Amino acid sequence: QVQLVESGGGLVQAGGSLKLSCAVSGIIFRAYVAVWYRQVPGKQRELVASITASSGTDYAESVKGRFTISRDNAKNTVSLQMNSLKPEDTAVYYCGVRRSFDTTVYWGQGTQVTVSS
Repeated sequence: QVQLVESGGGLVQAGGSLKLSCAVSGIIFRAYVAVWYRQVPGKQRELVASITASSGTDYAESVKGRFTISRDNAKNTVSLQMNSLKPEDTAVYYCGVRRSFDTTVYWGQGTQVTVSS
């Protein structure tokens, strides 16, 4: 059974930082692509960052230079360090994992990030 559990969300002032973590179990984590998405009410879930099994990274233009995704295959975790946060970063953040050749994504339950102006 695949499980993903996010932590680290909360309320922060604009310009502040938060670090999200996601603990993954039930898969051979090192073989999976890990992703962070976010969603606000009434909008589609959007990709924030991804990291491949070989630790190649990709970011949405809106977060480049501010967010950093990383993974620890020994601990089966993926993290998202978020700096210089803006009110428009407010959303529910979801971590997910998928095989590189597959479109099926396993999701966590989400964690709320709120950035006040």
